[in-house]
Amino acid sequence: MGRHKLKPKLITVLKEGYSLKKFVPDLIAGIIVGIVALPLAIAFAIASGVKPEQGLYTAVVAGFIVSCLSGSRVQIGGPTGAFIVIVYGIVSKYGYDGLATATLMAGFLLILMGIARFGDIIKYIPYPVTVGFTGGIALIILAAQIRDFLGLTGGAVPAEFIEKIKYYAEHINTYNFYAVGIGILTLLIIVYWPKVTRKIPGSFIAIIFTTLLVKIFHLPIETIGSRFGGVPNTLPMPHVPNISIDIIKKLSSPALTIAMLAGIESLLSAVVADGMTGNRHRSNMELIAQGVANIASPVMGGIPATGAIARTATNVKNGGRTPFAGIIHAVTLLLILIFFGPWAALIPMAALAGILISVAYNMSEWHLFVKIFRSPMSDVIVLLTTFLLTVFVDLTVAIKFGVVLAAFLFMKRMSEATEVGYITDSLVDQEIDEEDMVDQNRISQKDIPDEVEVFEIDGPFFFGAADKFKDTIRSLEKKPKILILRMRHVPTIDATGISALENVLSLSKQDGTRIILSGLQARPLEKMKRAGLLKYIEDENIQSTIDQTFDRARQILKENK
Repeated sequence: MGRHKLKPKLITVLKEGYSLKKFVPDLIAGIIVGIVALPLAIAFAIASGVKPEQGLYTAVVAGFIVSCLSGSRVQIGGPTGAFIVIVYGIVSKYGYDGLATATLMAGFLLILMGIARFGDIIKYIPYPVTVGFTGGIALIILAAQIRDFLGLTGGAVPAEFIEKIKYYAEHINTYNFYAVGIGILTLLIIVYWPKVTRKIPGSFIAIIFTTLLVKIFHLPIETIGSRFGGVPNTLPMPHVPNISIDIIKKLSSPALTIAMLAGIESLLSAVVADGMTGNRHRSNMELIAQGVANIASPVMGGIPATGAIARTATNVKNGGRTPFAGIIHAVTLLLILIFFGPWAALIPMAALAGILISVAYNMSEWHLFVKIFRSPMSDVIVLLTTFLLTVFVDLTVAIKFGVVLAAFLFMKRMSEATEVGYITDSLVDQEIDEEDMVDQNRISQKDIPDEVEVFEIDGPFFFGAADKFKDTIRSLEKKPKILILRMRHVPTIDATGISALENVLSLSKQDGTRIILSGLQARPLEKMKRAGLLKYIEDENIQSTIDQTFDRARQILKENK
């Protein structure tokens, strides 16, 4: 029941008692995570097509709210790479007001999802779908950074992936040697700095070092200041975007995508944190926390936010164990914004590109992508479909199509797993365990009259197996006087299964065939009662064991002589 509670973990921590001994490691972890989040927040904002400070606003406001309301003790909220593609698309088409509206809508959707207890359900998004769209997003992020990494000139880069590649091919001769050097240096620092220390993140060191290099030696490369102007050192005044019915209709699909991404990312992050700490998060409360954060973020000039897996892991590794670490992370970012915000204008764009290339590589998890190719072909199809749609069409389409395709393939698998057939024919040829073999032998050794057919359904009787059931029944050339439907291995039945069964019962009654149900479990029996299906069957024609069923069949034959 713990994961279903709608109570923030902060309240639980305060009830347990919070001491100075617990505060010190939270303080250290919070400051370190704040430093880690600084370059990422700026880089994610720029890659998303908005101003650099809007990433900082998001990290401060959403990060603070997530930590206060989170269903996880150690969740760190803020802008993430997963949103870059969808945010860039919305901003390009509808401007920032459109993005703010979509984010607000997503926030309310997340709150509703949490209240409706969707926290556990959303985690069942098929694994190939999440790997597929995550890999697609990583490739798009990588492609989008080539211009700044190489210092190319020649106008704006097209939004479409193929057009980007064409643009780079046409403008490759405009590369800037200094930008390439700064980009490579950034990557080298990120890769090798952890060998020196893991306490201070490599991305932060790379930003400081490359900014100093560019400033001291007056290197002719583009910086945040030269592209965007100055960076403010205060939070903006709250502002609610202009919302209309028309814009809500247009942005309903992107808003749903933002909500789904926020839900998936935050719950994945919470699960990772649970594995590292041994605690258990409250998934529904986590969705509500993300919802409130995504309502507050656009009001304060920010962009969509969710739980950040890498920053949450950094928090845990550095000793953070309560929501206070996340709160301190947000306060750290706010202080950096206030006292050092204008200095952010000096950061070279090539360094930010290097950071995002590193993020894209880590985000891609290419080893998991390759690993799925050893899975069943249906999983590979879902993976590639989601990946290719993300890269070449649209992330919103990719997630929807990937989930639907995975659902259809799952239904196909389930229908194949449900065996239906006559015991003397179909099922006897299937692989069965020792207990079933003894049972089958027992049935075959019984003196079964010619007028009796034994039919078995083995597995969930749902719409995927309904057609198979009806086709097998229709295959009978001669209608038996008694048809035994053995359902001992049917754990559940859905509306389509009930409809198929009702159709067979009705036709059997017209043909003069008596139906006996054998081994019916309590759950499907209750559903059949509620559906009014038992009006076709006498109570005595529902038997618990196969022996009782055969006794009843002989009794019916004897009565009809």
